[in-house]
Amino acid sequence: MAEISSLLAAVSLLSACQQGYFAFRVGRVRSKYKIAPPAVTGPLEFERIFRAQQNCLEFYTIFIVTLWTAGWYFHQDFPMVDLAACLGLLYIYTRHKYFWGYAEAAEKRLTGFRLSLGVLTVLTVLAVLGIGSRFLDKYLDFHVAKKLKKPF
Repeated sequence: MAEISSLLAAVSLLSACQQGYFAFRVGRVRSKYKIAPPAVTGPLEFERIFRAQQNCLEFYTIFIVTLWTAGWYFHQDFPMVDLAACLGLLYIYTRHKYFWGYAEAAEKRLTGFRLSLGVLTVLTVLAVLGIGSRFLDKYLDFHVAKKLKKPF
């Protein structure tokens, strides 16, 4: 499990750096237009970048929880190619696409937004499957992973 923890930690750290970068971009635009905190309104360019950063932040806790839960529980019973870590990298990419699309025009955020929701959905499904498999194993002595591997 140490290798999974390392991969998940690396993806988490990379995503934290991305969040920091998005906040930095908001700060730069604040300076450019001389918008002092706590103000959150101003020119359209500022408002789009601010809103993009806030939206990324709003989804960040969901991402981290589903990333780690899927990474730990799904991987234990179904040791595939570190699927959660790969999906985490894909999520970071989709959020990048979302942020810069939104910075350009509100309509251009939709592709990144939809893709990131898709990745979060898959991570959530993997997390639920992993936890469900653990519960079945522990409380009902039903080993899903062993049952699925048996025919092969």
